[in-house]
Amino acid sequence: MIHDVANQTLDLALKYTDQAEIYVEKEEGVNVDIKKDKVDFAKEAFTFGVGIRVILDGKMGFSYSTNLDKLDETVQSAIFNAKSNEIDENFAFAPKSEYPDVKGIFDPKIEYLELEEIINFGKIMLSSVQEEKCEPTSGGFQTGYSKFIIANSEGAVAQDVSSIFSGYISVNVDDGENVSTASESDSSRHLDIDPEEIAKNACRIAKDSRGGIPIKTADFPVILDHHAASGLIATFSSALNADNVQRGRSVFANKLGKEVVSNSLSIYDDGTLKGGLQSATCDGEGVLSQKTPLIEKGLLKNFLYDIYAAKKGGVKPTGNGMRSSYGDVPSVGLSNFILEFDDIREISEVNNGVLVTDVLGAHTANPISGDFSVEAMNAFKIENGDLKHPLKKAMLSGNIFQAMGVSSAAAAEKRKIGPFVLPQILVENLRVVG
Repeated sequence: MIHDVANQTLDLALKYTDQAEIYVEKEEGVNVDIKKDKVDFAKEAFTFGVGIRVILDGKMGFSYSTNLDKLDETVQSAIFNAKSNEIDENFAFAPKSEYPDVKGIFDPKIEYLELEEIINFGKIMLSSVQEEKCEPTSGGFQTGYSKFIIANSEGAVAQDVSSIFSGYISVNVDDGENVSTASESDSSRHLDIDPEEIAKNACRIAKDSRGGIPIKTADFPVILDHHAASGLIATFSSALNADNVQRGRSVFANKLGKEVVSNSLSIYDDGTLKGGLQSATCDGEGVLSQKTPLIEKGLLKNFLYDIYAAKKGGVKPTGNGMRSSYGDVPSVGLSNFILEFDDIREISEVNNGVLVTDVLGAHTANPISGDFSVEAMNAFKIENGDLKHPLKKAMLSGNIFQAMGVSSAAAAEKRKIGPFVLPQILVENLRVVG
């Protein structure tokens, strides 16, 4: 059916213009919400929609609909919108391509999961929290699978099928005087998330955080655990977005070929990563997925481009024209943003430092300057290579671009957190505010 809708809509669009692109998306899933000690609600979700882009006399128009009986009207709406816009020579659609076979992004078991099975995952997680003598406050499980197809007037036809399975839990532990909180989450393309492990990790962190001791403000080596690191790396990654570079909003503008981070660090964006949470056969406008070297041993090599930014910059797109849904037009975004360090300095090598499990307020960081000030969540003092005690109310402040110039991995293991694939990161010098 999804192919028929794409072909039918493309035929309709080509009656009005010779340049058109059709994006058809179907998603099905289950959301289970946990509040306190019970499953609050569970619902099945279904979406099916069509996004239409047209180029008419150098002008771009867009429209979308969920009503398959009104496809011609939706096409005409896109045509009308194009006529209302300005001419831009950088508008274009993806060429016909041979698409890669991306492995490990679809688990058929997820497609056929019953609602009761998902609810049971939530109940197992709640039971594990209670066995650990913690108080659950919120949580949930989400599963789903999606299919999309892109067809355009250039002859490109791309399709993708993927699945997702994720869970999270937040817990409290009362130590008699104060309440310690912690959360944990995990996501996978496969039905291999362990609800007990998620629960136990959250409870362990909450219990270990009891009895926090204040810390005096000073500069320390800081180990950012996976969640904390991903929060701050989101700000860093925005500087590699070609649209930001072209608009003068990136500290990396005019720095291609120069050293911009530690020479131990290489960064790639790889839409073909096996099992990657953002992997797909193509991006949201039909450009084939690829592995793009962004930084190699500290040297800036490339930026991330969608078709528009690439044409504007006179380069080839990197397969990073991303959509959040059929109701959005593509824009530059991440696939799997992978950090690889040559140097590993483990916690056992840190004599006087801090471990931060997560951060609060990462979204307030300045994406242009890189300056940030965030709350350190579930932080611990490191002394002589061991975790000595939890910290009470600490803040982290610094500059993410400077921090990545004095960084290394704190462990070899990487985790997938949203679009980020990264290890624990040791930053040699960050201000910890007590």
